[in-house]
Amino acid sequence: MSAFSMSRSTTIDAPPGVVHGQLDDFRAWQSWSPWEGLDPDLQRTFTGPATGVGSHYHWKGNSKAGEGTMEITESTPTRVAIDLEFLKPFRATNVTSFDLVPSGSRTDVTWTMTGQRSLLMSLMGRLFFDKAIGKDFEKGLARLKATAEA
Repeated sequence: MSAFSMSRSTTIDAPPGVVHGQLDDFRAWQSWSPWEGLDPDLQRTFTGPATGVGSHYHWKGNSKAGEGTMEITESTPTRVAIDLEFLKPFRATNVTSFDLVPSGSRTDVTWTMTGQRSLLMSLMGRLFFDKAIGKDFEKGLARLKATAEA
């Protein structure tokens, strides 16, 4: 097994509280997540508190959307951390986090995913997954920026 970490960042012209509100509520993700729209019939289940630690989201969709769960494990004014488990089309367990750094009336946001990969998945990751996920993160951050600045 080998560890991996991938991050993308942007600056949003909105205070950290506005950005945090988009990250801390899984229902709000529908307005900015890069994976929204992959399956118009996506099944979503929200359990636990509406926001913050313990908030849980399960999705199940077509082969593009797959199936998985997310649970917020840390929520502070400057950070939201999430345990992420993919069930389909492949199994993987990762941690994803959003770090918020106030900069006047702006917020610098860094989205990071970390985890462990087998040797084969590590090679596949470097050749395919990291580029694809990186593009998804960039798309999601652009949408988050547009949503938070609106």
